[in-house]
Amino acid sequence: MAKLVECIPNFSEGRNQAVLDALVAVAKSVPGCTLMDVQSDPTHNRSVFTLVGSPEGIEEVSFELCKKAAELIDMRKHEGAHPRMGATDVIPFVPTIGMTVEECVELSKRVAKRIWEELQIPSFLYEDSATTPERKNLATVRKGQFEGMPEKLLLPEWKPDYGERKIHPTAGITAIGARMPLVAFNVNLGTSDVQIAKKIAKVVRASSGGFKYCKAIGLLLEDRNVAQVSMNMVNYEGTPLYRVFEVIRAEAQRWGVPIIGSEVVGLTPAKALVDCAEYYLKIENFDYHKQVMENHLING
Repeated sequence: MAKLVECIPNFSEGRNQAVLDALVAVAKSVPGCTLMDVQSDPTHNRSVFTLVGSPEGIEEVSFELCKKAAELIDMRKHEGAHPRMGATDVIPFVPTIGMTVEECVELSKRVAKRIWEELQIPSFLYEDSATTPERKNLATVRKGQFEGMPEKLLLPEWKPDYGERKIHPTAGITAIGARMPLVAFNVNLGTSDVQIAKKIAKVVRASSGGFKYCKAIGLLLEDRNVAQVSMNMVNYEGTPLYRVFEVIRAEAQRWGVPIIGSEVVGLTPAKALVDCAEYYLKIENFDYHKQVMENHLING
């Protein structure tokens, strides 16, 4: 069986189309991988690429994309609503077909090593690749962001896994790791008061006592003047999207604020959305594997 890996690099650029076009060209130029999706957000000033391919193809394209981003993105000039610490902010590898998490961990280490040796960009290993419990959580790793990272790297516990205790002057530092599939899920509120979004994010995120598999922040979409609860759902079966959505709805009502929309960023497992349909439609005795037509077409 052929092995397939998914890679979802996040770049600190969501406004300059010329830079994005250059990154897309690199993504399409490497044999053995396919660019499945690109989503850019000018408010976040961030773009998320989704690629799928052989382990060898994905290993090569992830390095080449990081190299191109380092050439074109200057973090000293970067501004955006989303937390970030590097031109290539994060490179996650997700086992897809015939791959194990352990193999993706080894892949992440090879890429991190090469990025340091050839580009002089240091990196932290995170999620399943993490070398300490503190480095498993991306939000903890990224705390301080690009501007605060030079001081952070001098702390005894925050030496990069690859590289020296100093950031690349323009490309910063990158988080690289293996993880299971997640859903990037955002909920937009009918208010410009970002403090409401931040308070709701604190209610739902795991680190402050909320849902175990939810990471959340509150931010302002300046182009729309709308407050947003921005989330990474790291296990959509353990914490379904609809459950978090309903809590956000209830918390927003406390502040007299409606939900005006939600969005999924990048590709997502079909079951994450089918579970929502099953919940809201109150479908009884539904079997995702047997009753979704596309599953039979894919599996023959």
